[in-house]
Amino acid sequence: MRVHHLDCATMCPFGGRLLLGSGGPLVGRLSAHCLLIEGPTGLILVDTAFGTADVADPGRLGRQFLTTVRPRLDLARTALHQVRALGYHPEDVHDIVLTHLDLDHAGGIGDFPNARIHVLDEELRAARARATRGERDRYRPAQWAHHPRWVEHPRNGATEDWYGLRALPILPGEAPDLLLVPLPGHSRGHSGVAVRTDDRWLLHCGDAYFSHTDVAPGPVRRPPGLTVFQRLVAIDDHARRDTLERLRELRRSHADKVRTVCAHDPFDLVTAPYAEPQP
Repeated sequence: MRVHHLDCATMCPFGGRLLLGSGGPLVGRLSAHCLLIEGPTGLILVDTAFGTADVADPGRLGRQFLTTVRPRLDLARTALHQVRALGYHPEDVHDIVLTHLDLDHAGGIGDFPNARIHVLDEELRAARARATRGERDRYRPAQWAHHPRWVEHPRNGATEDWYGLRALPILPGEAPDLLLVPLPGHSRGHSGVAVRTDDRWLLHCGDAYFSHTDVAPGPVRRPPGLTVFQRLVAIDDHARRDTLERLRELRRSHADKVRTVCAHDPFDLVTAPYAEPQP
Protein backbone atom coordinates (compact mmCIF):
# COMPACT_ATOMS: atom_id res chain seq x y z
CA MET A 1 0.00 0.00 0.00
CA ARG A 2 1.09 3.56 -0.63
CA VAL A 3 0.29 7.08 0.51
CA HIS A 4 0.25 9.60 -2.33
CA HIS A 5 0.75 13.29 -1.55
CA LEU A 6 -1.49 15.43 -3.76
CA ASP A 7 -1.39 19.20 -4.20
CA CYS A 8 -5.00 19.90 -5.07
CA ALA A 9 -5.04 23.71 -5.26
CA THR A 10 -3.01 26.90 -5.21
CA MET A 11 -4.20 29.95 -3.30
CA CYS A 12 -2.59 33.37 -3.46
CA PRO A 13 -4.06 35.35 -0.57
CA PHE A 14 -4.20 39.12 -0.70
CA GLY A 15 -1.02 40.39 0.96
CA GLY A 16 0.38 36.89 0.86
CA ARG A 17 4.04 37.87 0.66
CA LEU A 18 3.69 39.93 3.83
CA LEU A 19 1.63 37.25 5.52
CA LEU A 20 3.52 34.14 4.46
CA GLY A 21 7.01 35.40 3.66
CA SER A 22 8.88 35.90 0.43
CA GLY A 23 11.73 33.42 0.66
CA GLY A 24 11.98 29.68 0.33
CA PRO A 25 9.01 27.49 -0.55
CA LEU A 26 6.62 29.92 1.15
CA VAL A 27 6.38 32.65 -1.47
CA GLY A 28 3.04 34.21 -0.77
CA ARG A 29 1.02 31.20 -1.81
CA LEU A 30 -0.79 28.33 -0.16
CA SER A 31 -1.14 24.73 -1.25
CA ALA A 32 -3.92 22.24 -0.59
CA HIS A 33 -2.14 19.12 0.65
CA CYS A 34 -4.36 16.05 0.39
CA LEU A 35 -3.49 12.39 0.83
CA LEU A 36 -4.58 9.44 -1.27
CA ILE A 37 -4.13 6.19 0.65
CA GLU A 38 -4.25 2.82 -1.03
CA GLY A 39 -6.15 0.96 1.66
CA PRO A 40 -6.77 -2.77 1.97
CA THR A 41 -10.30 -2.52 0.53
CA GLY A 42 -10.11 0.62 -1.60
CA LEU A 43 -8.81 4.15 -1.81
CA ILE A 44 -9.05 6.63 1.06
CA LEU A 45 -8.78 10.38 0.55
CA VAL A 46 -7.74 12.73 3.32
CA ASP A 47 -9.32 16.11 2.45
CA THR A 48 -10.35 17.02 -1.10
CA ALA A 49 -9.72 20.78 -1.55
CA PHE A 50 -12.02 22.27 -4.21
CA GLY A 51 -14.30 20.19 -6.38
CA THR A 52 -15.16 20.28 -10.05
CA ALA A 53 -18.40 22.11 -9.23
CA ASP A 54 -16.38 24.84 -7.49
CA VAL A 55 -14.25 25.24 -10.61
CA ALA A 56 -17.35 25.39 -12.82
CA ASP A 57 -19.11 27.88 -10.53
CA PRO A 58 -16.63 29.81 -8.32
CA GLY A 59 -19.52 31.79 -6.86
CA ARG A 60 -20.23 28.78 -4.64
CA LEU A 61 -17.17 29.77 -2.62
CA GLY A 62 -18.40 33.26 -1.79
CA ARG A 63 -17.16 36.67 -2.82
CA GLN A 64 -15.13 37.28 0.34
CA PHE A 65 -13.16 34.04 -0.04
CA LEU A 66 -12.52 34.63 -3.73
CA THR A 67 -11.35 38.19 -3.08
CA THR A 68 -9.10 37.57 -0.09
CA VAL A 69 -7.76 34.06 -0.72
CA ARG A 70 -7.72 34.22 -4.53
CA PRO A 71 -7.72 30.51 -5.40
CA ARG A 72 -6.47 29.42 -8.80
CA LEU A 73 -9.23 27.05 -9.78
CA ASP A 74 -8.07 24.38 -12.19
CA LEU A 75 -9.86 21.14 -13.10
CA ALA A 76 -6.56 19.32 -13.47
CA ARG A 77 -5.71 20.05 -9.84
CA THR A 78 -8.94 18.65 -8.38
CA ALA A 79 -8.72 15.42 -6.42
CA LEU A 80 -11.04 13.76 -8.95
CA HIS A 81 -8.71 14.44 -11.86
CA GLN A 82 -5.61 13.51 -9.88
CA VAL A 83 -7.16 10.20 -8.84
CA ARG A 84 -7.86 9.51 -12.51
CA ALA A 85 -4.33 10.58 -13.49
CA LEU A 86 -2.98 7.90 -11.16
CA GLY A 87 -4.98 5.30 -13.08
CA TYR A 88 -7.92 4.91 -10.70
CA HIS A 89 -11.65 5.49 -11.03
CA PRO A 90 -13.72 7.72 -8.73
CA GLU A 91 -15.63 4.62 -7.59
CA ASP A 92 -12.36 3.26 -6.19
CA VAL A 93 -12.48 5.94 -3.48
CA HIS A 94 -14.50 4.20 -0.77
CA ASP A 95 -13.81 6.62 2.07
CA ILE A 96 -12.97 10.30 2.51
CA VAL A 97 -11.66 11.54 5.84
CA LEU A 98 -11.94 15.30 6.41
CA THR A 99 -9.78 17.22 8.83
CA HIS A 100 -12.67 19.72 8.86
CA LEU A 101 -15.40 21.04 6.62
CA ASP A 102 -13.95 24.37 5.52
CA LEU A 103 -14.73 25.12 1.88
CA ASP A 104 -11.12 24.60 0.75
CA HIS A 105 -11.02 21.13 2.31
CA ALA A 106 -14.46 19.64 1.61
CA GLY A 107 -15.30 21.05 -1.83
CA GLY A 108 -14.47 17.85 -3.68
CA ILE A 109 -16.62 15.37 -1.76
CA GLY A 110 -19.38 15.72 -4.33
CA ASP A 111 -17.03 14.28 -6.97
CA PHE A 112 -17.07 10.97 -5.07
CA PRO A 113 -20.80 10.48 -4.36
CA ASN A 114 -20.46 6.85 -3.32
CA ALA A 115 -17.75 7.43 -0.72
CA ARG A 116 -18.36 7.47 2.99
CA ILE A 117 -17.43 10.86 4.47
CA HIS A 118 -15.75 10.63 7.88
CA VAL A 119 -15.65 13.65 10.18
CA LEU A 120 -15.79 14.47 13.88
CA ASP A 121 -19.39 14.88 15.05
CA GLU A 122 -18.80 18.40 16.42
CA GLU A 123 -17.54 19.56 13.05
CA LEU A 124 -20.60 18.36 11.19
CA ARG A 125 -22.90 19.96 13.77
CA ALA A 126 -21.03 23.25 13.43
CA ALA A 127 -21.18 23.13 9.64
CA ARG A 128 -24.90 22.49 9.67
CA ALA A 129 -25.63 25.19 12.27
CA ARG A 130 -23.30 27.89 10.83
CA ALA A 131 -23.91 29.80 14.05
CA THR A 132 -21.46 32.66 13.56
CA ARG A 133 -20.67 34.95 10.65
CA GLY A 134 -17.27 33.33 10.26
CA GLU A 135 -18.86 29.89 10.12
CA ARG A 136 -21.33 31.06 7.52
CA ASP A 137 -18.35 32.06 5.39
CA ARG A 138 -16.23 28.98 5.97
CA TYR A 139 -18.94 26.33 5.54
CA ARG A 140 -20.68 26.18 2.13
CA PRO A 141 -23.73 23.85 2.18
CA ALA A 142 -23.72 23.67 -1.63
CA GLN A 143 -20.65 21.47 -1.34
CA TRP A 144 -22.63 18.75 0.41
CA ALA A 145 -26.04 19.30 -1.17
CA HIS A 146 -25.77 15.83 -2.72
CA HIS A 147 -26.53 14.29 0.71
CA PRO A 148 -23.24 12.49 1.42
CA ARG A 149 -22.96 9.27 3.35
CA TRP A 150 -21.76 10.90 6.57
CA VAL A 151 -19.95 8.85 9.18
CA GLU A 152 -19.82 10.91 12.37
CA HIS A 153 -17.08 10.02 14.83
CA PRO A 154 -17.67 11.17 18.43
CA ARG A 155 -14.88 13.24 19.88
CA ASN A 156 -15.43 11.63 23.27
CA GLY A 157 -14.63 8.33 21.58
CA ALA A 158 -11.02 9.45 21.19
CA THR A 159 -9.69 7.48 24.14
CA GLU A 160 -6.61 5.85 22.64
CA ASP A 161 -3.34 7.37 23.89
CA TRP A 162 -1.35 8.09 20.75
CA TYR A 163 2.03 9.70 21.50
CA GLY A 164 0.44 12.01 24.05
CA LEU A 165 -2.61 12.81 21.92
CA ARG A 166 -6.06 11.25 21.93
CA ALA A 167 -7.12 9.25 18.88
CA LEU A 168 -9.84 6.97 17.62
CA PRO A 169 -9.86 4.41 14.81
CA ILE A 170 -11.66 5.44 11.62
CA LEU A 171 -12.03 2.05 9.95
CA PRO A 172 -11.14 -0.41 12.73
CA GLY A 173 -12.17 -3.50 10.79
CA GLU A 174 -10.61 -2.46 7.49
CA ALA A 175 -7.65 -0.16 8.16
CA PRO A 176 -6.66 -0.34 11.84
CA ASP A 177 -3.66 1.94 11.30
CA LEU A 178 -5.79 4.91 10.27
CA LEU A 179 -6.72 7.23 13.14
CA LEU A 180 -8.66 10.43 13.70
CA VAL A 181 -6.79 12.73 16.11
CA PRO A 182 -8.83 15.66 17.50
CA LEU A 183 -6.87 18.92 17.09
CA PRO A 184 -9.44 21.58 18.04
CA GLY A 185 -9.22 25.33 17.74
CA HIS A 186 -9.15 26.23 14.08
CA SER A 187 -12.73 24.96 13.88
CA ARG A 188 -14.99 23.33 16.45
CA GLY A 189 -14.36 19.76 15.33
CA HIS A 190 -11.02 20.10 13.62
CA SER A 191 -8.91 16.95 13.63
CA GLY A 192 -5.77 15.41 12.25
CA VAL A 193 -5.54 12.11 10.39
CA ALA A 194 -2.79 9.64 11.23
CA VAL A 195 -1.72 6.74 9.02
CA ARG A 196 1.10 4.30 9.68
CA THR A 197 3.76 4.18 6.97
CA ASP A 198 6.67 1.80 6.61
CA ASP A 199 9.02 3.50 9.07
CA ARG A 200 6.81 5.83 11.13
CA TRP A 201 3.41 7.45 11.37
CA LEU A 202 2.31 10.30 9.11
CA LEU A 203 0.01 12.85 10.76
CA HIS A 204 -1.90 15.20 8.47
CA CYS A 205 -2.60 18.14 10.76
CA GLY A 206 -5.00 20.02 8.49
CA ASP A 207 -5.10 23.67 9.54
CA ALA A 208 -3.81 23.12 13.07
CA TYR A 209 -0.83 25.12 11.79
CA PHE A 210 -0.07 26.86 8.50
CA SER A 211 3.73 26.81 8.30
CA HIS A 212 6.28 24.11 9.07
CA THR A 213 8.06 26.77 11.12
CA ASP A 214 5.14 26.70 13.58
CA VAL A 215 6.24 23.30 14.87
CA ALA A 216 9.93 23.45 14.04
CA PRO A 217 12.25 22.92 17.02
CA GLY A 218 14.32 25.74 18.42
CA PRO A 219 14.14 29.45 17.69
CA VAL A 220 12.76 29.81 14.16
CA ARG A 221 11.76 32.96 12.32
CA ARG A 222 8.13 32.53 11.40
CA PRO A 223 6.48 34.30 8.44
CA PRO A 224 5.32 37.79 9.46
CA GLY A 225 1.63 38.14 10.17
CA LEU A 226 0.93 34.42 10.14
CA THR A 227 0.22 34.15 13.87
CA VAL A 228 -2.25 37.02 13.63
CA PHE A 229 -3.97 35.38 10.68
CA GLN A 230 -4.29 32.05 12.46
CA ARG A 231 -5.73 33.79 15.50
CA LEU A 232 -8.30 35.61 13.38
CA VAL A 233 -9.60 32.51 11.60
CA ALA A 234 -9.68 30.28 14.70
CA ILE A 235 -13.05 29.59 16.29
CA ASP A 236 -11.26 29.10 19.64
CA ASP A 237 -7.78 30.60 19.75
CA HIS A 238 -7.02 29.28 23.23
CA ALA A 239 -7.70 25.73 22.01
CA ARG A 240 -5.71 26.42 18.84
CA ARG A 241 -2.66 27.50 20.84
CA ASP A 242 -2.99 24.47 23.11
CA THR A 243 -3.17 22.21 20.07
CA LEU A 244 -0.11 23.88 18.57
CA GLU A 245 1.90 23.33 21.73
CA ARG A 246 0.90 19.68 21.78
CA LEU A 247 2.10 19.30 18.20
CA ARG A 248 5.39 21.00 19.07
CA GLU A 249 5.83 18.55 21.92
CA LEU A 250 5.04 15.71 19.54
CA ARG A 251 7.83 16.93 17.24
CA ARG A 252 10.24 17.37 20.15
CA SER A 253 9.62 13.97 21.67
CA HIS A 254 8.61 11.68 18.82
CA ALA A 255 10.05 13.02 15.54
CA ASP A 256 11.57 9.61 14.93
CA LYS A 257 8.13 7.99 15.15
CA VAL A 258 5.74 10.61 13.73
CA ARG A 259 6.11 12.93 10.77
CA THR A 260 3.70 15.86 10.59
CA VAL A 261 2.41 17.77 7.57
CA CYS A 262 -0.14 20.56 7.34
CA ALA A 263 -2.58 21.47 4.60
CA HIS A 264 -1.32 24.76 3.25
CA ASP A 265 2.47 25.00 3.46
CA PRO A 266 4.09 24.16 0.09
CA PHE A 267 7.25 23.23 2.02
CA ASP A 268 5.55 20.05 3.22
CA LEU A 269 4.80 19.06 -0.36
CA VAL A 270 8.30 19.90 -1.57
CA THR A 271 9.82 17.68 1.11
CA ALA A 272 7.23 14.89 0.82
CA PRO A 273 7.93 11.94 -1.43
CA TYR A 274 5.33 11.42 -4.12
CA ALA A 275 4.35 8.13 -2.55
CA GLU A 276 5.23 6.59 0.78
CA PRO A 277 5.15 2.78 1.02
CA GLN A 278 3.19 1.20 3.83
CA PRO A 279 3.40 -2.29 5.27
